[in-house]
Amino acid sequence: MVRGPAETRDGVELTNLDQPLFDGAGATKRDLVDHLYAVADRILPELRDRPLSVIRARPGSPPFMQKNLPKYAPEWMRSTTVWAQTSQRQVSYALVDDRRGLLWFANQRAIEYHPTLMRVGDRHARQLVLDLDPPEGDDFAAVVRAARLVELALAESNLSAAVKTSGAKGLHIVVPLAGDPEFDDTAAATRALAARAEAVDPSVATTAFIKDDRDGKVFLDPTRVGGATIVAAYSPRARPGLPVSFPVAWSDLGDVHPRDFTVATVADLLGDADPWRDAMPEPQPLPDDLVELGHTIPVPRVQAMHEGKRRKRAREQAAKNEETG
Repeated sequence: MVRGPAETRDGVELTNLDQPLFDGAGATKRDLVDHLYAVADRILPELRDRPLSVIRARPGSPPFMQKNLPKYAPEWMRSTTVWAQTSQRQVSYALVDDRRGLLWFANQRAIEYHPTLMRVGDRHARQLVLDLDPPEGDDFAAVVRAARLVELALAESNLSAAVKTSGAKGLHIVVPLAGDPEFDDTAAATRALAARAEAVDPSVATTAFIKDDRDGKVFLDPTRVGGATIVAAYSPRARPGLPVSFPVAWSDLGDVHPRDFTVATVADLLGDADPWRDAMPEPQPLPDDLVELGHTIPVPRVQAMHEGKRRKRAREQAAKNEETG
């Protein structure tokens, strides 16, 4: 690759800034760097002390997720080692806590920033998060309708939350927690909140973990707990135009679209403000009844695994029945 003229910011050498970020991005690497430089003071509190995964992209290649901090990373970059149960290996995650770390990743064409919900050393949950995932297509109005159901369920539980666009097609609803709740109790409460929202209008939203069972409804994903990740507020997404995960007031949900917030518009929209910080309510204790209800609801991934095995056995039995006529 031909190296263009280099620039230096905060001691980080930045190269090839005027090249397209990736095929079809509609933005250059400079656009990414300028955005992250402008929002650094607002995104860094979302990243600090949290194991970080990023999504990188290059011209000619599809975007890819990177969890392990590259061996060529600068010596000053902090990291933490976490055992990954799914892959049965140790993963060395970056810890980005200053602007030079953010700029170094930007120079690596890291577009998306996905921190874990827990900080290094946490033994209790800090947040309850519902991820609203729309069906196929671009029906953001359906996501807003689902968010209204969650809003009602939150009110029923005497909880307050902040909401932001995912930067893609969905929404993230975040409740800061007080009282050092256990991760299992937080996961249970999240399942219960999703179930209460679904019960308000099952024609709009679903808690079905298996995609084929969602029937075109918005999925209320309750699995974002502990070591799970969500894209950080103010992070770009690796999509055409580089949309940005952006805070939205509950009262404004019906008047916006995720495409309104991009690396080209966000700096001017923000000015000196930090609407994600300002929208975040004070930490709240988990209601006992919500936790109790949640512990009666099966864990989605476990339930989906058992259901998948049951359906496989049913298919195999049906095939045998056809063979034997």
